[in-house]
Amino acid sequence: MPSVFIKTYGCQMNERDSEAVAAQLVAKGYSLAKSESAADVVLLNTCSVRDLAEQKAINKMKNLVGTARSEKREQIVGFMGCMAQSRGQELIDKLPDVDLVLGTQKFHRAAEYLDELLAGTRKKIVDTAAEAKSEAAIREHLVNGSAKTSVSAFVSIMQGCNQHCTFCIVPATRGEERSRTIPDIVAECRELVSRGVKEITLLGQIVTSFGKRDIPALDGKSAFVQLLAAVHEIEGLERIRFTSPHPKGYGDDLVEAYARLPKLCESAHIPLQSGSDRILKLMHRGYTREKFLGIIQKLRAAKPNIGIYTDIIVGFPGETEEDFEQTLSLCREVQFDNAYIFKYSERRDTPAATMPDQLPQSVREERNERLLNLVNEIAAKKYDSFIGQQVQILVEGPSKKNAARYTGRTRCNRIVLFDGSVRHQGQLMDVKIERTGSFTLYGDPAVVNL
Repeated sequence: MPSVFIKTYGCQMNERDSEAVAAQLVAKGYSLAKSESAADVVLLNTCSVRDLAEQKAINKMKNLVGTARSEKREQIVGFMGCMAQSRGQELIDKLPDVDLVLGTQKFHRAAEYLDELLAGTRKKIVDTAAEAKSEAAIREHLVNGSAKTSVSAFVSIMQGCNQHCTFCIVPATRGEERSRTIPDIVAECRELVSRGVKEITLLGQIVTSFGKRDIPALDGKSAFVQLLAAVHEIEGLERIRFTSPHPKGYGDDLVEAYARLPKLCESAHIPLQSGSDRILKLMHRGYTREKFLGIIQKLRAAKPNIGIYTDIIVGFPGETEEDFEQTLSLCREVQFDNAYIFKYSERRDTPAATMPDQLPQSVREERNERLLNLVNEIAAKKYDSFIGQQVQILVEGPSKKNAARYTGRTRCNRIVLFDGSVRHQGQLMDVKIERTGSFTLYGDPAVVNL
């Protein structure tokens, strides 16, 4: 049977989709190639959030096609995911050697279409049509004893987004929100735990919007909090995480869940995007600076040691120096454990792309650097505060950079490296933090859990 190589760009949703496609193909008899040069099929799972991600995927495809042609190799190549959804037939028109363009609601069709392409019954396939119940069609996992997948797993609980932020193309590429049922999700999680998974991360474009239109509140608990409680009951599961939420989804019931559900890790990735109310309104974010700060205060009251992470966009159209200073001051006030900073990137067919006062790239880059320096300074102090502390980690497996070291994560989502062995893999264990690196802690397990 043929071999396949999948390269993924973008978010954890894309990682999960790629894993599910790979698992489906393995179930059909395909093997997973270690490199694109060794594969009969190469699929690029694409991202459209920023122009740079799209250009990387397009350039990669050009290189793949050119290399295969120069080496006189026959190879099926295709795009999947968000860029495939937004551009569709245009990708084959511009890159005639591409064989497959698979949209975001069609991942489960990958094996079927590749079989047809390899058999020669079809020459080119473009499928970006909407498909009912596609949100429940991605269930397969590669839990095969490898370091990461045997310990932790992503579970997609919904697709789509109804938020329509003015800078974002995701509602166009992922469609409207569509949620799975709680019993269906719990059954998938239970199956994963039976195969050795100890930590599950629930995924959604705006994960806290889960079931809003389909599942009524119960005893003051939203559908998402009901789901957290149901997954929490799975015997053998040790940890629960979720991403990415929206600040509007942090009601009192969710804040209370952090204190009530021991398996729910004290870690929250809450996208801020800007500290300026004026820019937040232009972004159509639906909350204010004061509201955001109130959520952080409630979370820290419920879990004082909670890790708070965020996303921030700099250089949004019309952002003044005063607006940017408000973002800086909010970061100083919140003291984020880390922030993922993005220079605003125009996306076609989004309202922000045609807004007046588009900022020069030089301004975006300068503000990006200033904010990055502040975030790194705050984070370094937070990481240094762990020196001498004992923390619990879930050991995922060998470090990618040094096989003699093993890696795990704290409950508040910090990476810890330590000198370990295969017997530690999958264990919950305590380590004492001895030193820090760049967004990394180094621990000593010698005193405990041998």
